[in-house]
Amino acid sequence: MSINISEILSVDCVLVGMDCQSKKDALDTLAKTIASADSGTSQTEVFDCLLARERLGSTGLGKGIAIPHGRLTAGKKTLAAFIQLNNAVDYDAVDKQPVDLLFALIVPEESTEEHLQILAALAEMFSKEDTITQLRQSDSADTIYSILTG
Repeated sequence: MSINISEILSVDCVLVGMDCQSKKDALDTLAKTIASADSGTSQTEVFDCLLARERLGSTGLGKGIAIPHGRLTAGKKTLAAFIQLNNAVDYDAVDKQPVDLLFALIVPEESTEEHLQILAALAEMFSKEDTITQLRQSDSADTIYSILTG
């Protein structure tokens, strides 16, 4: 089963040129974005879920990219959000570089296989230098959405 990013991410959940002061601030912005896209999901639940995962180890991949993710007990469907930050924030990433591109993923608790497949697809996408450059240079949600779902 291959995962299509357009099935889990809407253009409304792509934020461009955001100002976040910290990792926590960025996670809160992502949680708010995901919760606003799904009426059955609360911002607090999403934030707590993302934060709990970060406590296990940073989801910062390196090269300024992070994929905060988690499994939501009451989750009904997989939800995602992407933010591009104006200024990178300290994220405890593996390469110690600050992060400016974050793709958050929330999956229902029982969706282990889907969760791993999406993470693998995202890691592959974010390993491509040209994709990262395009995401950083884009100034519209529509353009970033096209890159992410392309």
